[in-house]
Amino acid sequence: MVVARNYRPAGGEAEADIVARQGDTLVFVEVKSRASGDHGTPDRAIGTDKKKNMMRAARAYATRAGIAWSHVRFDSISIVFTNPPCITHHKDAFFENRAA
Repeated sequence: MVVARNYRPAGGEAEADIVARQGDTLVFVEVKSRASGDHGTPDRAIGTDKKKNMMRAARAYATRAGIAWSHVRFDSISIVFTNPPCITHHKDAFFENRAA
């Protein structure tokens, strides 16, 4: 269940495109898209700085919501606008086995 979109904690450049709940797990999702797959998959554009910013947003949100850090997961969704669109959901995209 999606609980927030474009979550940005106060005073920061950190952002999470989607914040969702899956059972006891709080999931932060980065969504990337491209018109074609000619230059690789969209998720390849998620660099170190973006991951750090997402972690900042996740820490702020999890703290405010009272969610233990062990129950936080980071996913990515890649969308390539082909016909039909190719949508790929990567669970544990940044840190394997962060949360169940």
